[in-house]
Amino acid sequence: MSDDLLPDSPSAALRRATLAIHGGRAHPAPGDPVVQPIVQSVNHVLPVGMPDDVLYTRYANTPNAQVVQRRLALLEGAEASLVLASGMGATACTMLSLLRPGDHLVTSAWIYGGTRKLFDQELPAMGITVTSVVPTESRAWRKALTRNTRAIFLESPVNPTTRVLDMRPISALARETGLALVVDSTFASPVNFRPLEHGADVVIHSGTKYLNGHHDVLAGVVCGSESVVDEVRQKQMVWGQTPDPFALWLLERGLKTLDVRVKRQNASALQIATWATQHPAIARVHYPGLPSHPDHALACDVLDGFGGMLALELAGGGDATGPMLERLRLITHAPSLGGVDSLVSEPRYTSHAAMTSQARAAIGIPDGFLRFSIGLEDPDDLIADLAQALR
Repeated sequence: MSDDLLPDSPSAALRRATLAIHGGRAHPAPGDPVVQPIVQSVNHVLPVGMPDDVLYTRYANTPNAQVVQRRLALLEGAEASLVLASGMGATACTMLSLLRPGDHLVTSAWIYGGTRKLFDQELPAMGITVTSVVPTESRAWRKALTRNTRAIFLESPVNPTTRVLDMRPISALARETGLALVVDSTFASPVNFRPLEHGADVVIHSGTKYLNGHHDVLAGVVCGSESVVDEVRQKQMVWGQTPDPFALWLLERGLKTLDVRVKRQNASALQIATWATQHPAIARVHYPGLPSHPDHALACDVLDGFGGMLALELAGGGDATGPMLERLRLITHAPSLGGVDSLVSEPRYTSHAAMTSQARAAIGIPDGFLRFSIGLEDPDDLIADLAQALR
C-alpha cells in the first residue's frame, strides 16, 4: 500500500468505503499494529518550556481522537471534524460557538426532541432567541429572519417522520444573508447524504447511531471548516464534552463497516416498508423510498440511499402499540437507532414525550406512530416478526 492511498485531506480520490477503513491513518510500517491501538493515557509527557501542542484527552487531540477525527472529516468532505461526548453535546457546543446573547436562531420545527428542549429552554435562558418554522413553507425561512439572526438549523432526514428537506433554497438564503447553516445529518450518515455538498456550513451527527453502529458508544460529531471546528473545540474543552480514548477507539472500529452496514440497512428497510404498505393493521408507512412518501422525488434526487429508518402508524392508534410491541421477538423495544440490532421505539414516550398529543400530531407523529431502526438481520425474518406481532 503506497502513501497516496492514505490521504489526510478531503480532496483525496479514495472512495467512501475505503476511507471508512483507512482514512486519516498514517501508512503502517513493518511491525506496526494493523488495528489502531487504544492509547488510554489521559495525559502525555511534555517537552520543557512552552510547547505549542499539549496532548491532553479533554483537548480532543490525543492519538485515538486524531485518527478518528481525520477519518470523519474525509467521509463528510470537511476540512476538520471533532468528536464530542454525545450528540446533544455536539449540538449544544456548536450552537454556543455560533451564537451570543442577543443573537437569533431560526430552526426547523421538525427536529429531535432533545434539540427542541435545548432551543426552547436553554438558549433563551442565555439571551438567545429562537424562531421555529415549518420547513416546507417556501417563504417561512426568510420571513423569520431578523437583523440579529446568526444561524439556521435543520435536520434531514427528520427524526422520526423520515421527511426529507430540500436544502438548496435554504443554503442559498444562508449564503445571501451571511448566516451559518447547521444540519443534523444523523439519520442519513455520510453514506447516504453529505450536507456540505449541498451548501451547509456545519454538519452534526450523533455518533452513537450509524457511525458507531453497535449500540455501545455515546458520542457526537461536528464537521466543517477548520475555523468553525476550532470554535466548537473551545466550547468542548470548557464544558468537558470530550469522550475517553476507549469510546473513540470503538467509534473508529465501527466506522470501518459503516458503508456496508448502511447499504444493507437501506435495502432491508425498503423491503420491509414495501411489505408494510399491504398490511391491514398498518394505516400508513413513512419511508422516503416509497413513491407514496411526500418527499420521494426529492429523496431520489439528493440521497444516495433511502436509509434504515422507517415509521409505521398502526390502524388501531395508540391502544394498539402496547400489545404489538409485547409480541415482538426479534425487534427490540429500545431507544436509539442505527445499529446492527433492529429497534423500535414510540416517540410519544421517548424523543417527543415533552409535547402534547395534539402538538405531536401537528408535526406528523400521531398516537400509534412507531419508529423502526432496521438492523442487519435477514429482512424476511424481520417481516415475519412484524407479521406475527400484528396478528
